[in-house]
Amino acid sequence: MSRSRWGDCVIRTRAGVMAVACLFLMSAAGTIADVTVVRYKGPEDVTDRRQEYFIDLLGLVLERTRDEFGDYRLQRVDRHMFQDRALRYLERGRLIDVVWTMTSVTRERQALPVRIPLFRGLLGYRIFIIRESEQARFDAIDSLGLLADLVGVQGHDWPDLDILRHNGLNVMSSPTYGEIFELMGKGRYDYFPRGVTEAFHEVETHGALSLAVESRILLYYPTAMYFFVSPGNAILASRLERGLRSLVDDGTLDGFLRSHPLSRPAFELGNLEKRRRITLENPLLPPETPLDDQDLWYRP
Repeated sequence: MSRSRWGDCVIRTRAGVMAVACLFLMSAAGTIADVTVVRYKGPEDVTDRRQEYFIDLLGLVLERTRDEFGDYRLQRVDRHMFQDRALRYLERGRLIDVVWTMTSVTRERQALPVRIPLFRGLLGYRIFIIRESEQARFDAIDSLGLLADLVGVQGHDWPDLDILRHNGLNVMSSPTYGEIFELMGKGRYDYFPRGVTEAFHEVETHGALSLAVESRILLYYPTAMYFFVSPGNAILASRLERGLRSLVDDGTLDGFLRSHPLSRPAFELGNLEKRRRITLENPLLPPETPLDDQDLWYRP
């Protein structure tokens, strides 16, 4: 139970309201009348489809744990916020109950991570969005040094920005997700590194900009996309961990990853085994990352 919920119960009881009413306020996720309301932020941009995968997965996890934890309702919060702002709300136990984002040491201090990779680590396999006419330019790149001669782009509050810069790459930041594609189409940047589960549907969504998925290069660094919850919300964290672990153990998570419309192209079109792989260091990776648990990670 969150402090705010407990505080509400204390105030009402002192005012003469029966204490039994407080039993309806069960968890920090907002459980009312035995229904857990799980609030999440809306998309960053009208073209942003990335969250569809996570909403579908979150519903699957909550459904898998219904018998143990009770009924649930997902609720989208339509207040515009970038990742860093969403994590600040989560850290304070305000407005939203769950965020899905790449892990880092800083983020795991802010919020409580559920350390089961939602993409099975595929977020660390980075391919590029480029302009359709420039594939030949990338065909000649076979080292990190040559790639450093080009200009990449990432979101201003994404951990990837610091990871890529740490490895010597020339990467600019952009304040908004949608703006990156517009500026790519105008030639402001040379390449946009994306998780292999993201690039194909993003190129399709922005078809009018003459962008394409680069076909030869693969950057890799170990990382994970997790569900994060408020530090005071151990009940929701436990529910998500148990549900996800159940999906891992019976193979459902792998099947979901391979079949979901947004992630399926990674397996059909990604050609990870045939790409020129450049491995990077990830200085932001928390030491608690369960890299030794083979069941959690995709291995191409």
